[in-house]
Amino acid sequence: MPKLYGAPVSPFVRKVMVALAEKGIAHEVEPVNPFTAGAEYRKISPLGRIPAYQDGNLTIADSSVILAYLEKAHPTPSLLPSDTHDYARALWFEEYGDGGLGPIIGAKIFRQRIVGPRLFKTPTDENLVKQALTEDLPPMYDYLESQLGSGEGLVGGRFSIGDIGVATQFANLILSGEKVDATRWPKLAGYIDRTLARPSFSKAVAASRAMLGL
Repeated sequence: MPKLYGAPVSPFVRKVMVALAEKGIAHEVEPVNPFTAGAEYRKISPLGRIPAYQDGNLTIADSSVILAYLEKAHPTPSLLPSDTHDYARALWFEEYGDGGLGPIIGAKIFRQRIVGPRLFKTPTDENLVKQALTEDLPPMYDYLESQLGSGEGLVGGRFSIGDIGVATQFANLILSGEKVDATRWPKLAGYIDRTLARPSFSKAVAASRAMLGL
């Protein structure tokens, strides 16, 4: 049976958990703390990061690589649009989550509010959190608000890898005790609520809350 290595509080591990659930792929989860993972784990994930994924004699790391593999190995249901332009946009929004939202929500908010105090007993730098919430994130919210239509997802009116990449970051924002202002960004706030209510996301976020004791 395939095995997923990582912890559900990681937005990148959660990406894979959601994709596996959407595709109905049975798997095992091997808990890994990236801060304490040693040489043995680096044989699976050479950079020492989570997630990693093992399927038979294949081991791969990085959430985007794993999702790309799952699309090839388990093409139905597809999480990537067939239209060429929508395909590119779905990949773009996945990167917008990973490389855009992730460094702000993850490093400046989730790490300050959750990881530091709970794992390293370090105090929260609320000035850094405030900067992220009032300066860094609003332009990113403005962009997402401008891209959302009346359909289910960001691209082509359907749920895709792009939605997984974006919404998983907002799950960590919520776990940190923050949320998007629905009066300023109504489409984005509604989109986050709908996407995180999907059974695949709901189960993964519940696992995160259980791990954190929230």
